[in-house]
Amino acid sequence: MATAVAPISQISPVEALRRAGINPWVVALTVTLATFMELLDTSIANVSLPYIAGGLGRSFDEVTWILTTYLVANAVILPMSAWFSRVFGRKNYYMACVALFTVTSFLCGIAPSLEIMLLARVLQGIGGGGLAPVEQAILVDTFEPAKRASAFALYTVAIVTAPAIGPVLGGWITDNYNWRWVFLINIPIGLLSLYLTNRFVFDPPSYAAERASVRQGGKLSIDGVGMALIGVGSAALEILLDRGQIDDWFGSVFIRWCFVVGVACLTGAVFWELNHKDPVIDFRLLKVRNFALACVFYFTFGVGLFASTTMIPQLLQSLYGYRAIDAGLVLGPGALVITFLAPVGAQLVQRGIVKPKILLFGAVMVVGLSFIHYSHFNLATDYKHYALARALQGFGYAFFFVPLSVIGYSQLTPAQNNRASSLTNFFRNWGGSFGIAFVTTMSERRQDFHQSIVGANQNASSATFQSAVNATAAYLRVHGFSQADALSAAYARYYNELFAQTRLLAFMDCFYVLGIMTLVVGPLALLTKSFKPSAKSEPAH
Repeated sequence: MATAVAPISQISPVEALRRAGINPWVVALTVTLATFMELLDTSIANVSLPYIAGGLGRSFDEVTWILTTYLVANAVILPMSAWFSRVFGRKNYYMACVALFTVTSFLCGIAPSLEIMLLARVLQGIGGGGLAPVEQAILVDTFEPAKRASAFALYTVAIVTAPAIGPVLGGWITDNYNWRWVFLINIPIGLLSLYLTNRFVFDPPSYAAERASVRQGGKLSIDGVGMALIGVGSAALEILLDRGQIDDWFGSVFIRWCFVVGVACLTGAVFWELNHKDPVIDFRLLKVRNFALACVFYFTFGVGLFASTTMIPQLLQSLYGYRAIDAGLVLGPGALVITFLAPVGAQLVQRGIVKPKILLFGAVMVVGLSFIHYSHFNLATDYKHYALARALQGFGYAFFFVPLSVIGYSQLTPAQNNRASSLTNFFRNWGGSFGIAFVTTMSERRQDFHQSIVGANQNASSATFQSAVNATAAYLRVHGFSQADALSAAYARYYNELFAQTRLLAFMDCFYVLGIMTLVVGPLALLTKSFKPSAKSEPAH
């Protein structure tokens, strides 16, 4: 009697790859390539903004919209990527995103004016926003549950190291070549990604049913209201977070309107999507305990990683006189630790040596303690101590993302993976935006606070202070300064010292709060439901 052959629609993605003779690691490396470049672009242009302003003949405040427009477009398209994947097919949508990202990178590189640059950055953000969630969904489907941890280790290396090396690479390119190459370097990578994706990535046979689910009676079912609410709400809140400190937060009418529109639209979106038959974002997935807790940690991950990656270079360049590339070398050890240890974390999970929730709990604790460690530094702290602190942080992140990803997908069915990847990246992206806005605002406010405290306790007319100023002025006069210039330079020296000390205290406060926030969230890992990583996904309930 002949053995029954499973219908092609019932073949698992892993089995489909096996029949096609494609190594899953080829697929993993292929989809990680473009995602790495997209995440690199979230930070690579930061240090080049003064040069871009000069090249385009605009003010620095105007060119900061180059960063904002990209992040806004990212925030708008990211939660909708699962829906677009189902409409157009995951491979088609992914390749369209890569192609759009590549073409618009070229347009950014040749932009003759700020207006064209901003338009290109919006389109680049739309293309880039779909890459990370689609990649994560592809990885989940490509690797069977027992081997997913290794795939997530590769993903960890990409999403952690790309934002960290972005400012360094951007600074090096700008110093040695031209700021336009910050965007043009994406072109060869994008073309290579398109070729490899076309050859090695394909939708599993069962995906045809997923595409059919968004069509009713042959017509496309579009959740237009959900898209509008999510798009407008995400754009408004992203602008609020990115421009809030620049525009004095709620002192600005524009920012107040962004807050009202953002909160109203996203609140309305949640109620609408929960009651829609085929929502753009499936918030019902948050009823699954492990997935909901994982989303909390994705947000925490985004806050800590992007806040520290933004703050450390600013701290080192403004207070210690580091160049951009020198500040980047401080971030390097953390990236190296993650690169070498993330695969170790994957093996610990895959072989059942350590339970994912225990490994996640320990990793979160290490990350939190690394932030507390940073908060004890002073102006005499050298490169070695900063690099070791970053390595400690990297040690925590190396064992953070792999168990987190395994936990997040542990109770989901294969049909839910695509929508789940959009939600996890949605929370990670918002965590990053919140983290950057938080440290930018808090560092400014806490510096004002420390200056007021120090100023209140240090009277400029005190005998001790005046004696120090006069001694410094006398030294400068001996070395050629006039009486007036020597006195002015002496006062400036002590003001700069006050500025440096209070600026450092403000940054240390930021690290301390990040550490406490991370440590408080850590115990939630122990509330996740136990499961066997090698087992098939449980149905959601």
